[in-house]
Amino acid sequence: MLEIRWHSRAGQGAVTGAKGLADVVSNTGKEVQAFAFYGSAKRGAAMTAYNRVDDEPIINHEKFMNPDYVLVIDPALALTTNVTVDGKDSTKYIVTTHMTKEELMKAQPLLADKELYVVDCMGISLDTIGRAIPNTPMLGALMKVSGMFELDYFQNAMLKVLSKFPQKIIDANMSAIERAYNEVN
Repeated sequence: MLEIRWHSRAGQGAVTGAKGLADVVSNTGKEVQAFAFYGSAKRGAAMTAYNRVDDEPIINHEKFMNPDYVLVIDPALALTTNVTVDGKDSTKYIVTTHMTKEELMKAQPLLADKELYVVDCMGISLDTIGRAIPNTPMLGALMKVSGMFELDYFQNAMLKVLSKFPQKIIDANMSAIERAYNEVN
């Protein structure tokens, strides 16, 4: 089973991102879950969202997991929260930050011995979408790091997820996904 944990602040789109990923995955015939843990949090409060993906029915509905991927879409959370908790030796961490990997590892020693990828999802979302909603850029980075789907396939599948929005917003999100896919390192 593939498990993904999102670290975010309420209002940054982690729940929407997890649900969007689940929608894309569900159309492939795989089983998928998307859920969040945030209680009565207000906009800006730290929260987590989760995805599980498997070929078999998923009967585990616990929030506890040993994630294969940890997606940190709020840059401050990588520095103020232990995003490595319950990670495996093989867990891959994708963090939105303007820092280099080396700078981030120096600032947050817990990430120093982890498989770490960085991408500036905040900057990308501001440039493309015009707002700091870094969920779709993070999905682009996840596609590159995980190899879950090819970029073209994922973007085409996301068109359905984003179809309720005006074309301008759809185009901006497609651009954000592609930029993050190409810029994650």
